[in-house]
Amino acid sequence: MDLDVFVAAHNAEWDRLAELVSRGSRLRGTEADELVRLYQRTATHLSILRSTAPDPALLARLSALVAKGRSAVTATHNPAWREVGLFFSRRFPAAVYSSRAWWGATAAVFVLVTGVLSAWVAGDERVRATIAAPEEIRAMTQPGGAYESYYSSGPAGSFAAQVWTNNAQVAAACLLLGVLLCVPVVLVLWLNALNLGVGIGLMASAGRGEFFLGLLAPHGLLELTAVFVAAGAGLRLGWTVIDPGGRPRSVALAETGRAVGAIALGLVCVLLVSGVIEAFVTPSGLPTWARVGIGCLAEAAFLAYVFVFGRRAAAEGETGDVDARHAGDTLPSAG
Repeated sequence: MDLDVFVAAHNAEWDRLAELVSRGSRLRGTEADELVRLYQRTATHLSILRSTAPDPALLARLSALVAKGRSAVTATHNPAWREVGLFFSRRFPAAVYSSRAWWGATAAVFVLVTGVLSAWVAGDERVRATIAAPEEIRAMTQPGGAYESYYSSGPAGSFAAQVWTNNAQVAAACLLLGVLLCVPVVLVLWLNALNLGVGIGLMASAGRGEFFLGLLAPHGLLELTAVFVAAGAGLRLGWTVIDPGGRPRSVALAETGRAVGAIALGLVCVLLVSGVIEAFVTPSGLPTWARVGIGCLAEAAFLAYVFVFGRRAAAEGETGDVDARHAGDTLPSAG
């Protein structure tokens, strides 16, 4: 290895690390991430030099720099409670905000498809006949029928847990299967749009469409938004396989995958809220306007959370990826 070329290639990184180390605790979030990254790279450079070009003066310089860098990195370790706070105040909303184009488009297409399906089912008796016999449809759509009684089919606590588990499985399928070139995510969305469209269409054909929407809205607004976010993140991950955006595919998948992981963890909490609303508010004796109002407030709070906290964090460079010191090592390169 040509030592002069190696020093010329990496000297600016070493100088930058020394500058960041000297500033101690006065680093911003992105600078702290840069400090960790440069410390890891310099430690790799030191290892390479020790085995290939043991120049005493350079080894002494980098050894001292790596030692100072290690002290600075370990000193900036956040306690667990602060990591949780950073996750919910920055990483999760930033990851959702950064994927807004994906889940926004997903929501628009889903609503359009569901609307077309529900109008088709409501307006065509022949279509309804292929779904179920007229007696079965009446049993499902009449007052106290299957569509209405579903929300009070069990104790509220256990029903909330069941709904939370089911919705989490749907979201997880969208998030994890997106890497398979997006196809499974599209299928999951189609099945959900089909089920919802058929339900709305059947209830509308029985003259109870508004009542059914009044049952769906309290929990459905937040629940569907969470599904859209999961599906959009899954589609984004799948598209990264197809087009890594000029980065090595493995690097692009690792970065996007870690952001998707942040979304998955955050959506667990969002779906818990929607499950509680579905179990305790949807079947309650509150008037429709109050139940729908609660659902709208929950939806508005989540969107405000994403577009206020998420936009602010994204503007400061947050992507939802994990802290650089937990992201794993990269292959060293010299020259």
